[in-house]
Amino acid sequence: MLGTTRDSLLAQSRTSLENGDGRGAETNCRTLLTIDPTCAEALNNLGLSLQQQDRLEEAAAVFHRLTLQAPALPIGHKNLGVILCALHRLEEGFASLRRHAQMVYQAPTQTHAEGNPDLAPKLKHDAEQRVWLNTQGHSFSPSSPLPFHISGGSRVVGSALNPKRSIHPLSTPRKPDPLVWVIDHLLSETALAEFQRFCWDSTIWQKIYADGYLGAMSEDGFGSPLLAQIDQELRQSWPHIFRNLPLCQCWAFKYDSRMRGIGLHADSAAVNINFWITPDDANLDPQSGGLVLWDEPAPQDWSFAQYNQDQAGIRRFLEEKKAHSVTVPFRTNRAIIFRSDLFHKTDDFTFRAGYLNRRINITLLYGQRGDPSPNFSLSV
Repeated sequence: MLGTTRDSLLAQSRTSLENGDGRGAETNCRTLLTIDPTCAEALNNLGLSLQQQDRLEEAAAVFHRLTLQAPALPIGHKNLGVILCALHRLEEGFASLRRHAQMVYQAPTQTHAEGNPDLAPKLKHDAEQRVWLNTQGHSFSPSSPLPFHISGGSRVVGSALNPKRSIHPLSTPRKPDPLVWVIDHLLSETALAEFQRFCWDSTIWQKIYADGYLGAMSEDGFGSPLLAQIDQELRQSWPHIFRNLPLCQCWAFKYDSRMRGIGLHADSAAVNINFWITPDDANLDPQSGGLVLWDEPAPQDWSFAQYNQDQAGIRRFLEEKKAHSVTVPFRTNRAIIFRSDLFHKTDDFTFRAGYLNRRINITLLYGQRGDPSPNFSLSV
């Protein structure tokens, strides 16, 4: 009887969460926890229900309890990390997300993907990375998968942002107000070198995308103390842009020398920051390789699938609006800041072959789609 009641309450909590009924899920979970205080799923669902109700401090306490009660359960560390980031406790959140990644990837499985085109780009990348790491003092065997490994990404002494950065706006004749702000020399030399080492040396590149590029999300170990320092200094430099917007998503994409990048889309955030860290001499065409943006935002009534994935529908919409585009060419240590709901895509690119020449793009997303539009005026 007890097992039946337990299973029923868990099932009800799952259904309530799926339907966005955080209050109902909370009731089911609290009832179950009076019966079985050690039920990990009930604790996790309770945290999610509080998150749905925007009771983030309470959710953080519940997920923290879950990590203490079930420390070997990765999902508890992941969900705690997400909540801590939403509460602007970024360095703590990233540390929790790294613990999640270490658990998930600590025992990598050997993949045999020579005949699988979806995995072939990762196998090529990992083979190149293994050679690189072995030149840096490691001794990873070519017959075994790369172990989970993080190197670099530490906070730097002094400022992570370059005080000598330069800023200029880009616009279109159709919409003369700044469409995107371009910031050259964003990071200090020390911070740039540390970020490059982190992306070259860390085996965090776990996501494989259809077009062959690789991704590293915060839950894969991408979040680092240096990234938390950069976030802090961005907020200090331009508080009128970031206000109190949380860093909702952050990731890096790594590409081979010649491939198609991310297609036309908009993002479900308020503010986007993209920056590039691959050395300039890797780029064979200095007029390309960056980002193309259009001067028309996604309609507010469009679904995520429409504005993020429907390439044909987006192109029809932009043609109907007679939208104009601007191209921001790739430069190392160049950042661009723009409204997340503007349509954009990766520009075509041709880079030199070789592991250190792979194009690396960092993306930070702040706030949520529909948040009041921030003041995008910038100054040094």
